[in-house]
Amino acid sequence: MHRILLIDDDTQLGGPLAAYFARFDMALECALRPSEGLARLQQGGIDAAILDVMLPEMDGFALCRAIRKDSDLPIIMLTARGEVMDRVVGLELGADDYVPKPFEPRELVARVQTVLRRRAPVAAKVVPLDANTLVFDGLQVNAATRTVQRQGEMVDLTSTEFDLLLLLARAPGKVFSRDDILNQLRGHEAELYTRAVDIVVSRLRKKLEPLDCIKTLRNAGYTLALAGNAA
Repeated sequence: MHRILLIDDDTQLGGPLAAYFARFDMALECALRPSEGLARLQQGGIDAAILDVMLPEMDGFALCRAIRKDSDLPIIMLTARGEVMDRVVGLELGADDYVPKPFEPRELVARVQTVLRRRAPVAAKVVPLDANTLVFDGLQVNAATRTVQRQGEMVDLTSTEFDLLLLLARAPGKVFSRDDILNQLRGHEAELYTRAVDIVVSRLRKKLEPLDCIKTLRNAGYTLALAGNAA
């Protein structure tokens, strides 16, 4: 059973939401304060975290930043409906997804299930060269283990960053528009805003340095430009 940590100071939210999550074989634990949530995360055993933006002690953005210092735990931000900048900032800090408030519990469960499916498993430090591995000059992307090697070193990516890289790596040289990428990663029902793609690409580029493999084609989109065998 997956264990999910909700950090939200709404005392009326945790109980009913935990009961709903239990219907989908997920145990939802609740923390009302960031300090309490961080202490729980240090104990281990949490598979994903849901962070409200408006919190005492520190806001959800600062909390996301604190978690991201030493963890690639899947993170979903709860943002005010219509606050696009909240979602943009959350993505910049490494959040995997966002859900606007007020939300339907079923939608939140679906988003959690999605990031859990994308989560990279703890695997061997060496990525095997097999049918699941896309091999380029200085870069290896393993679709089965969801691991990435850059010049022989493992790279820690969030689930969204990995999915973007995998999308580009499976069709090197193909140009994907921002809307193409959003539709592929989030589904056609997702609310589209192109700044989100730019943010994830920027984060991914930094993590892949010194490789310069993701190219921007002005007014067109992004492509993976590396020599190698991606078959």
